[in-house]
Amino acid sequence: MYAVIKTGGKQYKVAAGGKLKVETLPVEIGGEVEIKDVLMVADGADIKVGAPMLVGASVRCTVLSHGRGEKVMIFKMRRRKHYRKTQGHRQNYTEIRIDGISVA
Repeated sequence: MYAVIKTGGKQYKVAAGGKLKVETLPVEIGGEVEIKDVLMVADGADIKVGAPMLVGASVRCTVLSHGRGEKVMIFKMRRRKHYRKTQGHRQNYTEIRIDGISVA
């Protein structure tokens, strides 16, 4: 059984027991999160698709950690104008474990 959820403006395919890094969630480590933005749930040949969200479906998660991702270097340059600019960015994330998928 798997589901497609939406969190942080992105969509993820999740299954029970899996780990996932998503945009920062305001929950403490060890806390429970219930994601209600479920787009699709599939259990073998039984597939339910929402329009756009499934009513009554939810995914239970546990927060494992918070952290920062790999550094991404941004380099801008204008040729022949002596303009060069370098900037770095590290995106914050929350690592979650999928505990269960429920459909009403």
